[in-house]
Formats: sequence, C-alpha cells, structure tokens
Amino acid sequence: MSRARLNLFIQPEHAKRLNELAIKKGVSKSSIIAAALASWLSPDSGDQREAAIAKRLDRLSRQFERLERDQNILIETMALYVRYYLTVSTPVPEAHQDAARSQGKLRFAQFVEQLGRHLQRGRSLVRDVQEEIQPDAQWLDRSEASGEQP
Repeated sequence: MSRARLNLFIQPEHAKRLNELAIKKGVSKSSIIAAALASWLSPDSGDQREAAIAKRLDRLSRQFERLERDQNILIETMALYVRYYLTVSTPVPEAHQDAARSQGKLRFAQFVEQLGRHLQRGRSLVRDVQEEIQPDAQWLDRSEASGEQP
C-alpha cells in the first residue's frame, strides 16, 4: 500500500510526548499519528464523541437544575424563618442584654454541633423535606443518576 508523505509542524511539547509514547509502546511515530488521524476522521467516532459529550452535558444540566432547585428551597426556607423570627421575637430589655448574649452563644454552639452531626450522617434536610413533599422525587433522582428515562 502506498502512503503519502507529509511534513508536519507540531509544538515541541507534542513532539516530545509523541516520541515518549512511541518508545513506550514500541511503535513508530508515524503509526501513532496515522491511528490518531484515522480516529479523528472516522465518521463513527465523531458521532460517538458528540453523543458522549451531549450525554455528559445533559447530565451536568440535570445536576445544575437540582442544585438550583435546592438552593431556591434553602433561600426560601431561610427567608421564611427570618421573617417569622423577626415577627415573633420581642426586644430584649437593656438589663437582660448580657444574659441574652451568653444564651445566644450557647444556643449557637448547640446549633453548630447539631449541624455537624447531621452532616456526618450524610443526609440532606433539603432532600428529606423534598421527599416528604414529593415522594416520587427520590425515584427521579435515582433514575437520573443511572441514565434512565422517567
């Protein structure tokens, strides 16, 4: 089989890596370049590559949508809590300010400790609430992770 001779100019770092690969694999640099070019020009590999990229992009889009949904739930929850707290809390008299501060520090330390335990268990309060509101969401999350269609 006759071959066409080509003179190529490539980056020095690519030439170095090509040489190292040829030595490691025990093949010629020409055969490596020919295989890479055949793969690049193959219509099937291009379609497969595009399909793989599209699949990854779809998965990333679904993950981003879940993150956005969870973030919106978190923001709404926090906003509702702050509004409720500001509505029902009464101002602390000046004489009780120091006691209120120390009580606040103690409660905050307990909150951080409870949060740490919750995070160590690996559960998500957002996911727990979502499962209570929408029981099918658990199935949807699993099917998206496995690539199934709902």
